[in-house]
Amino acid sequence: MRLLGKILMLIAERKLIFFLALGVTLMVAWVTPQVPKTIMRMIDEAVVTANKALLVSLTLWLLAYMVIQTLATYYQTYLTNLLGQDAVMALRMKVFKHIMRYKTQVFDRTPIGTLITRTVSDVEKVADIFAQGLIAIIGDFLQMFFILAMLFAINWKLSLVVLVSFPFLLVSGWVFKEAVKDSFREVRNQIARLNAFLQEHITGMQIVQLFNRQREEYERFKQISKEELKANLKAVLSYSIFFPVIEILQAISLAALVWYWGKQSVSGMATFGEITAVILLVERLFRPIRQIADKFNTLQMGMVSSERIYQLLDDHRFLTNDGHITSGDVKGNVRMENVHFSYVPGQEILKGINLEVKEGQMLAIVGHTGAGKTTIINLINRLYDIQEGSIYLDGEPIQSYELSFLRKNVAVVLQDVFLFSDTIANNISLYNPEICQDDIERISKQVGSHDFINSLPNGYCYEVQERGASLSTGQRQLISFLRALAANPRVLILDEATSSVDQETEEMLQQATDFLLKGRTSIVIAHRLSTIRRADKIVVMEKGQIAETGTHAQLMAQDGLYRKLYELQFAD
Repeated sequence: MRLLGKILMLIAERKLIFFLALGVTLMVAWVTPQVPKTIMRMIDEAVVTANKALLVSLTLWLLAYMVIQTLATYYQTYLTNLLGQDAVMALRMKVFKHIMRYKTQVFDRTPIGTLITRTVSDVEKVADIFAQGLIAIIGDFLQMFFILAMLFAINWKLSLVVLVSFPFLLVSGWVFKEAVKDSFREVRNQIARLNAFLQEHITGMQIVQLFNRQREEYERFKQISKEELKANLKAVLSYSIFFPVIEILQAISLAALVWYWGKQSVSGMATFGEITAVILLVERLFRPIRQIADKFNTLQMGMVSSERIYQLLDDHRFLTNDGHITSGDVKGNVRMENVHFSYVPGQEILKGINLEVKEGQMLAIVGHTGAGKTTIINLINRLYDIQEGSIYLDGEPIQSYELSFLRKNVAVVLQDVFLFSDTIANNISLYNPEICQDDIERISKQVGSHDFINSLPNGYCYEVQERGASLSTGQRQLISFLRALAANPRVLILDEATSSVDQETEEMLQQATDFLLKGRTSIVIAHRLSTIRRADKIVVMEKGQIAETGTHAQLMAQDGLYRKLYELQFAD
C-alpha cells in the first residue's frame, strides 16, 4: 500500500483525467447489467403479453444501453491510456534526472543495461498500471457489485445459488496472486540481466570477434535466456491452472442455477425472463473475474517494476552540492593537501598527495601505469570525492563551489574520448546556448581543425556514429579539444595521449594543445617530450605517492625515477 501510494502521487497533477476516467469506468459498470435486465423485461412484459409497443420501446432502450456502453468503453480506454502515458513521461524524466545526479562510483559498479531497464522497460510497465491495471480493476469490481445488486433485485434465492462457488473462487484467486507476484519479480530481474548482458556485449562486440569468443558468449547468453524463460513459465503455469478453475466454478454456478430453477419452476417462483437474465448476468459476473486475472497480472508486473524504480529513486548516492560560490572570476590556483583516495574501501590509490599549481602555470604529471595520474585529474573537478585531505581552488575548498560553476571553470580532456550520436557541432557545444555556430568555427580555425571538419560530408553537421566510431582516434581527440576550448575554462586538465595517430593529426593535436594551454592553468598527464620541457613543474608519481617534484632540468640532474622514465619513454 505504501508503494501504491507513491504511484498514485503521479496522478496528483492529473486529477481531471483521473476523475474523468473513473467516471466513464463507473458508467461502464452501471450500464453492463442493464442489458440483461432489459432482455428480462422484453420476455416477461412484452413477448409473453404480446405487447408490441412495449417491445419496440424496450428494444430501443436496449440499443441505447449498448451505444452508451460502447462509447463509455472507448473513453475509458482512451483516458486511462492517456493518464498512464502522461504520468509515465513525468516518472521517466524524474528517473533520468535522478540518475544524472549519481556519483561516478554508481556507474562504475552498476551495469548500464540495468539502469536502461529501469528507465525504459520498468517505467513502461508503470504506465500499464493506469492503462490496464488499477482503474480497470476498479471498473471490474464495480461491474461485479452492480451485477450482484441486479441479481439480488431480480431473485435473491437464485443469486444465493449462483454464489455457491464464490468461496472457492476467492481462495484460488489469493493463491494465484501470490504465485504470480513471485514469478513476475523474477521475470523483471532476469530481463534486467538480459539487458545488461546485451548492452555490454554489443558495445564490446569488436573484442568478442577479435578473440573469437562468439561461441562462448552465445552459450552464456543462451543460459541467461533460459533463466528468463524459466521465470516466465512459472507465471504461465499459474495462468494455465487458474483459468480452467474459473471456467469450472462458472459451470458449477450455472449447473446449480439450472438445478434449483428446475425444482422451483414447478411452483412458478421464477419466470423465463428472470432465469434468462440471471444466466446472462452470471456470464457477465465471471467475465470481469477472468479479466481481473489478466489485469492483476498487469498490476503485479507494474508493481514489481515500480518497486525497482522507487528503490532507485530512494538511492541517494549523490555528490553533495551545497557550495555557496556560484559566480565570480576564477584565477586558477589549484592546491592539494594530504589527499587520500580509494575507489574501493581499503584499497588506497592516492596516499597523502601534496601539490600546487599557480595561475597560468603548467603542471605535468608523469609516472608508470597505475601510479595514480588519472585519479588526480578526476578529483579536481569532483568527478569523485576524496576520503581525506583537501583540494583548493583559489584558496577555497572545491566543495565550497556550486558544482555546475566549478565544472564550468575546470574542463577535462580525457584520453578515452566519448562522442554522442549527433552532429560534430552539437558534440562540441553540447547544446550550450552560449556557444553559437560562429564560435565553434572560430575556435576550429584557431586550432587548425576547420579544414578537417569541412572535408567531412556536411561539415559541422556531419552525423557522428555512436561513441565516434566513424572518426579516427586523432579526429575524436581533436573534437574533444574543441569541446574543452568552447567551454573557455580557467583550469584545463588534459590527458594528451596521441598514440596511434598519423603525422598530420599529430601536428593538429600539437597546435590544438598549444592553443588550449595558452593563458590557462593546466594540469597535464604528459605523453610528449615538448609538453614536459615546457611545464613549469613536473610531478613524478609512483604507487599513489609523489616520488619527485621539480623542473625538467632539476629532475634530470637528480638521476632518479624521472630520469629513468625519461630515458625509457621520451629519449627518442
